[in-house]
Amino acid sequence: MLAGPRQSGKTTLARQFVAPDSANYFDLEHPLQRDRLAEPLTALTPLKGLVVIDEVQLAPELFRTLRVLVDRRPESGQYLLLGSASPRLLRQAGESLLGRIEVVEIGGFDIEETGVVHQGPLWLRGGYPRSYLAANDMDSFAWRLQAIQRYVDADLPQFGVQVTGPAMLRFWRMLAHCHGQVWNAADPARSLGLSEPTVRRYLDLLTQTYMVRQLQPWHENLGKRQVKAPKIYFRDSGYLHALMGVGQMPDLLSHPRCGASWEGFAVEQILRLAEPDEAYFWATHGGAELDLLLMRGSRRIGVEIKRVDSPRVTPSMRIALRDLKLDALYVVYPGALRFGLDDRIEAVPLSALVADG
Repeated sequence: MLAGPRQSGKTTLARQFVAPDSANYFDLEHPLQRDRLAEPLTALTPLKGLVVIDEVQLAPELFRTLRVLVDRRPESGQYLLLGSASPRLLRQAGESLLGRIEVVEIGGFDIEETGVVHQGPLWLRGGYPRSYLAANDMDSFAWRLQAIQRYVDADLPQFGVQVTGPAMLRFWRMLAHCHGQVWNAADPARSLGLSEPTVRRYLDLLTQTYMVRQLQPWHENLGKRQVKAPKIYFRDSGYLHALMGVGQMPDLLSHPRCGASWEGFAVEQILRLAEPDEAYFWATHGGAELDLLLMRGSRRIGVEIKRVDSPRVTPSMRIALRDLKLDALYVVYPGALRFGLDDRIEAVPLSALVADG
C-alpha cells in the first residue's frame, strides 16, 4: 500500500508501472472503473501481473477479497494499493491483510528530489508537486488555499469524518500558531468554544490523514520532571504558510513564526532522509530540551535545529548529551559549512544531509 495525502504524487508514481487505460488499473473515483469492481473476485481473479487499485479507501470491503487472492497458490497476485490515509483504511488493512502487506508512506518532494539549490522554494511552497511546480509563488499560494478548502469540504466527509468544514478550518488555522510547540488542548478548546476531547479528535484526524505530525516525547528515568505531551508540526510547510497567510519569501522571512516554520521544515527533511527506526523529542520542565532524538539500532543521535548563522553549544545541549547518553549531537542550521563545536557535537548544514544520508 502506498499511503499518503492527496496530491502527493501516488497516482503519478503508480502510472509508471501500470498505464491508466490498462485492464489492471482501477481508479475508484472513476464511476465506470468502480463499477468494474462491483464483483471484485470475478474482476480480479483472471488478471496477471501487477494490479493497481487507486483510492482504495473508497471500497474497504475489497480488503477481504484481496486477502483471498494474495493467498492463492501456486501463483499469488501482486497488488499496489493507493490510498489517502484514513482511520478506516488503515484499520481494514491491518485486520484483513496482516502479514501480507507492506505500507509505504509517500509525501511531497523532499530536498533530495528537488536539489539543495531549490531549498528556499521548497520551504516556502511545500512539497506537493502542483504547489512546488507552479508558475510563480502566487499561483502556488492559490493552489494551496484551494487544496485546503477541498480537504475540509470534500475529503474529510469522504473518509467518514463527521466534522463541519468551517469548524475544521478554524481549528487548522489555530493549529498553525501551535506549530513547533508542545500540544496543550486547553487553549484551542477555550478559543473555539469546544471541549478538549473534541479538539484532540480534530488533531488526531489531521494526524491520521498526514496533515500534521505529533512528535512524541521521550522519557528517561532521570529523576527530572519531563514533558509528556507531543510536539505539533505541520508535515508540509506550504500548507502551514497558506494558513498563516504567507505567500512570498520576504513575508516569510519577516514573519514572527519564521524560525518555527524552518524548524518544522528541517524536522520533516531529516526524518525523510535519515529514516530512523524511531524518532522523539525530549524536554524537561527545567528547560533542557532536544528537538530530535533518533534511534538507529543501538545508536542514539541527537539533533538540535537552529536558524542562526553561527550555531553555538548551549547548556541544554550538554545536558541532553549527558543525560540521554547520545553517541553524537548534530546542530542543523541553514549555513554552508560543517564544523565541530565540541566533543561529539557538530554543526551540520541542512543541505549536507542530502550527501550524508
